[in-house]
Amino acid sequence: MEGRPTDGELFTRAQRGNQAAYEEIVQRYQQMAFRTAYVITGSAADAEDAAQEGFVKAYRALATFRSGAEPRPWLLRIVANEARNRVRSAGRRHQLELRVAERFRPGDAAPSPEAAAVAAEDSKRLLGFVNELSDGDRLVITSRYLLELSGEETAAALGRRPRHPRRHRQVAPVAGPRPPT
Repeated sequence: MEGRPTDGELFTRAQRGNQAAYEEIVQRYQQMAFRTAYVITGSAADAEDAAQEGFVKAYRALATFRSGAEPRPWLLRIVANEARNRVRSAGRRHQLELRVAERFRPGDAAPSPEAAAVAAEDSKRLLGFVNELSDGDRLVITSRYLLELSGEETAAALGRRPRHPRRHRQVAPVAGPRPPT
């Protein structure tokens, strides 16, 4: 079609702040982004959310797009990553729900009202303390202990590389005698 800008031209315009150019990019790739996300999530609702969030993330990352590169793989990689993140997140939520349900099996004795009240108050206090932490510390504590992710999973979820196991320092015990050397 004559007069229609190429994808590269649209991305260049969008990088310069032209919102209409980015809107056209979204229109051009909306169906392809949805299909890509659907293949990964298997759910139309999750695919729609992943595609939309992928476009938002791509817009925020426009400055990282290399001029002259093919825009389609770059954009679809962002959408696919978002879809995979949603699948992993849903899996973790499902596992968390299973662990919670496992703790309250039918036939188990129900906690007394007093015990339930104390547990609720303890949970409220704990969450209050966790919420007072810095963002980074809160993410680590939540991932590691509330979501029960392994150390490696926590590092991956937070985008950090785990330390090499041989590079860990030996730490002396906090209390008690030092071990013989």
